[in-house]
Amino acid sequence: MPVTLLGAAEIRALAADLDVTPTKKLGQNFVVDANTVRKIVHVAEVRPGDRVVEVGPGLGSLTLAILEAGAAVTAVEIDHRLAERLPATAAAHGVSDGALTVVDADALRVTELPGDPTVLVANLPYNVSVPVLLHFLETFPALEKGVVMVQAEVGERLAAPPGSKVYGAPSVKAAWYGPWKLAGTVSRQVFWPVPNVDSVLVGFRRDAEPRGDEALRRRTFAIIDAAFQQRRKMLRQALSQVLGGSAGAASVILERAGVAPTARGEDLSIEDYVRIAGSAATESES
Repeated sequence: MPVTLLGAAEIRALAADLDVTPTKKLGQNFVVDANTVRKIVHVAEVRPGDRVVEVGPGLGSLTLAILEAGAAVTAVEIDHRLAERLPATAAAHGVSDGALTVVDADALRVTELPGDPTVLVANLPYNVSVPVLLHFLETFPALEKGVVMVQAEVGERLAAPPGSKVYGAPSVKAAWYGPWKLAGTVSRQVFWPVPNVDSVLVGFRRDAEPRGDEALRRRTFAIIDAAFQQRRKMLRQALSQVLGGSAGAASVILERAGVAPTARGEDLSIEDYVRIAGSAATESES
């Protein structure tokens, strides 16, 4: 029996049956268009046999599209009602036993995932999208690639290059794990309820080799936070508290890393920040 997808009428009926009223707090703008969920699965390059983790499956429209492609899904859902109903919805739409595993939990607190998924696919609300992505990339190194649907502002920031207007701390931290790119736009009309903001798809692919160990990552992220807390300030000032305690000490570390002390944080790449972190470690050891 082939897997079938949810239609708009069934999605509304499910929501009514569960007494679910879509809320901004949980980002519950449900996708009601089959072509859109199939597009997400296609862009994510989901293949038969893949193990996919989906964050926030909601009523299951994207979940079923992933399963239709022949992948196994681990779905992480914070809303207990939705988590409880999803297996029954999947079974009613032709999903075989064992293809779907539901984890009833807050994605930001999940530290283990059944099945060791290698692909991440999600429709993420604005307020948690970046924290969830960074948490999953940090916690689950087996994740090799993924595509997420997010508000346009978030997607553009994640994929932004150094020096662009929307480049910020999330851009640099995401780049620690590998390259990100915008992968398509999504019409507001495919959601229920219709949101008042645009959405995009943004994809990532993890680098084959990590940039460094956990200690280097933490040090790098602390430097990134300091640099963007004082946007448009010269690095020797912005980083003085995390690099030696003074502008002079920071300048020495920056110059050793090959970064001009007069540069600004928004102009640096992840490679620059990693070099600064490495230079700071050398300074502390000397």
